[in-house]
Amino acid sequence: MRGPVANLPIVFDGVGLSAGPARILDDVSCTILAGAPTLLIGPNGAGKTTLLRIAMGLVAPTHGHVTWDGREAPPARQAFVFQRPVMLRRSAASNVRYALKVAGIAPATHAQRIGELLALVGLDAVADRPARRLSGGEQQRLALARALARDPAVLFLDEPTASLDPAATKAVEEVIRAVAARGIKVVMSTHDLGEARRLAGDVLMLHRGRVVEAAPAATFFSAPRSQEAASFLAGELLL
Repeated sequence: MRGPVANLPIVFDGVGLSAGPARILDDVSCTILAGAPTLLIGPNGAGKTTLLRIAMGLVAPTHGHVTWDGREAPPARQAFVFQRPVMLRRSAASNVRYALKVAGIAPATHAQRIGELLALVGLDAVADRPARRLSGGEQQRLALARALARDPAVLFLDEPTASLDPAATKAVEEVIRAVAARGIKVVMSTHDLGEARRLAGDVLMLHRGRVVEAAPAATFFSAPRSQEAASFLAGELLL
């Protein structure tokens, strides 16, 4: 994979998203910087997935605006992995081959790239297995390989371990660390505070569509400034 291009920082300036009378995001102003993974946390319905979709350019805000390294249009070298990715009815290797084709990667390089990507996510031994027969954790790692076929500078992950057992979660987290170590910016939502502690360089906490706290991970977990963050870390229900 190539080194990242200048997609960052991603700056949200008074961003909101409404659906009829409902405010899904409300006046969000924050900045996503280069570096270690940024983890989005907060209760269900806080707006984490919506923030990721807007950052990716999949959804346009109804007010406010987003810039990517000062540009108004989202760059091409970004990728998104959904919480429940859909596997194509073909082998694991062919799933990656399709992603490479869609990304416009030269066919002459496909075999090498498929091998590299499957090895990165630990699936080289099951390259010829039908993707839909893989375990949930293996499918999530295959989805990561497909996303990385785009050679992204920024990788958005929407609760990628939400339905996985501890062993599968560990395997996915290892891939995320490997990706981040290659200089790819990871922006990821999670409801798992243990996972956020293990992976985060910095944390954005959302509640009721607002960013209530943004801080380096060490500071957030040791000395949260907002009452919402303190309550969430204590396991209390946020209303």
